[in-house]
Amino acid sequence: MSEKIPPVGTLTDRVQLRRRDSVAEDEGGHARVFVPLGTVWARVRSLTGRQGTNADGRAVAISHSVVLRFRSDVAPGDRIVYRGRNLDVVSAADMNGRRAYLACACSETQVTG
Repeated sequence: MSEKIPPVGTLTDRVQLRRRDSVAEDEGGHARVFVPLGTVWARVRSLTGRQGTNADGRAVAISHSVVLRFRSDVAPGDRIVYRGRNLDVVSAADMNGRRAYLACACSETQVTG
């Protein structure tokens, strides 16, 4: 999270913020759903990628850095949708302590096969 404070003009990626929520199912139990919060401008950068396995398939885990204007309603467990890809928020922190920018560490997992 020690990125340099970005100029506002570099927030050129349009992303959708989604809040994780759980709803009761008719059969009992709960289902996890993601409720849209809004669409904002951000800067999304891919950091690392690695291959592994998940259940019986091959998986690729990619980490991303997402910087956006400060919001107090984004927390770990929420989701950022970027170009149709679901980025799960791992951590969200104020970049400079002045509540100007929010830096989010996100992960994306894709399973094939």
